[in-house]
Amino acid sequence: MAALLSPQERESLGTTLPRWQVEGDRLRRQWQFRDFSEAFAFMTRVALLAEAKQHHPNWSNVYNLVTIELTTHDLKGLSDLDAELAQAIDALQ
Repeated sequence: MAALLSPQERESLGTTLPRWQVEGDRLRRQWQFRDFSEAFAFMTRVALLAEAKQHHPNWSNVYNLVTIELTTHDLKGLSDLDAELAQAIDALQ
């Protein structure tokens, strides 16, 4: 079961997830790839990971740019699921 992050846990995200920005109730990160195919391949890997974890990102793709935002809609904020998925996404690269 997901749990909202405490204020201390939210604050530590800058250390544990330095490439991600906390924006309100979301974690956000962008990637730039060489081309659309490389971006789409990355999105496919993220999709399989998200499905396995049953926690799905908000995301967009414009040619070679992928933006991912993570939040736990059911809890209306950042949860441990968001932090875990962000770490797993980072490990894909």
